[in-house]
Amino acid sequence: MSKQDGSGRLVTSAPTADLSAPILHLDMDAFFASVELLDRPELRGKPVIVGHRGARSVVTAATYEARRYGVNSAMPMAVALRRCPQAIVLEPHYERYQAASREVMRILADVTPLVEPLSIDEAFLDVAGATALFGPPFAIGTALRARIREETGLVASVGAAATKFVAKLASGRAKPDGLLVVPEAETLAFLHPQPITALWGVGAASAQRLERLGLRTIGDVADAPLDALARALGPAAAGHLHELAHGRDPRTVSPERAEKTIGHEVTFERDIADARVIERELLRLADRVAERLRAGGWVARTLAIKLRFGDFETITRSQTLPEPTDVAQRIATEARALYAASPVVGRGLRLIGVRASGLLPTGTVARGLWDDDEPWREAEGAIDALTERFGRGAVQRASLLRGAPPRRGSVPDAGE
Repeated sequence: MSKQDGSGRLVTSAPTADLSAPILHLDMDAFFASVELLDRPELRGKPVIVGHRGARSVVTAATYEARRYGVNSAMPMAVALRRCPQAIVLEPHYERYQAASREVMRILADVTPLVEPLSIDEAFLDVAGATALFGPPFAIGTALRARIREETGLVASVGAAATKFVAKLASGRAKPDGLLVVPEAETLAFLHPQPITALWGVGAASAQRLERLGLRTIGDVADAPLDALARALGPAAAGHLHELAHGRDPRTVSPERAEKTIGHEVTFERDIADARVIERELLRLADRVAERLRAGGWVARTLAIKLRFGDFETITRSQTLPEPTDVAQRIATEARALYAASPVVGRGLRLIGVRASGLLPTGTVARGLWDDDEPWREAEGAIDALTERFGRGAVQRASLLRGAPPRRGSVPDAGE
């Protein structure tokens, strides 16, 4: 599956509670082509190539239907059309890809601040600190893929592993539209049958040198004497590949910037118009946002709500708070006020969200002499302590014990 055409696809089909694979690599499937098809849904399922027509043009992207004919990105357009003459060629629109990428990265940041974008359509995440809130890596990857599809119409594949290298390999094997979890104990069993070209740093020239030594799989490289590798590739490259072949990759997920927002959303199975139900859900979401604020040591200066109606029209409303807060009751009060002031009369909602931004470290904000939120702050702090000790659901607000409306879930609420 050198060109990720879907052959050799491998996925984790049954849920697993394994926590040993906290590094996720999320890669959008046929990203540029998929974004173009959002405006041309009648072309789904057909071989589509994105790029400019012309003698010197190259393929920018191709759908999986076109890839099965041997069409790949960076291939001359003339060659691609000889291989797949029935392909439909669409002009690229890079501003659309950038906008879609921002939406995807925003969704990822709702799960963990440890997001490392690699390119416009892929990123690493370290979800080790998020499993207590959102479940094991399998559940997080599943919820992320569902939310991306729901909110953007695009499809992502996810690999989960103990290291970045293995996670990236796993996402490639899961394509298209799949999720593959490689538990730490199964790392070598997954790695060793892979071809040597799957190793980061092995190009055509390096592959030829290794093949002259009779090395064709990652397992062969792992078993080879280090001095033999060094003679073929040099000591630095040999040491690098030797470590990767044994499943060792010390690199950590390095986000480019600190977390700027914290948000939670929920999508309902059917449109909801009952204001009392909406206000209860806003409180539920405010609890989750405040819990993450406190866990991260943040307070928020700005609050926003997101409302998506049954016809997919989406509006947002925001409010700068008089004082930064990490108190759920204050966040819920402001969210409800924003909802009440929004043009929602008679319209059913399919999705609502609460988002906190303008984050400041908790210790840098001084509280006033009179703190109206102090009783709630103490109560929510006690709930945090009980949740940490006994798990989520041990203590809940009485107003949230009533049945919630049917929900399809969202990230990070899909584990509820």
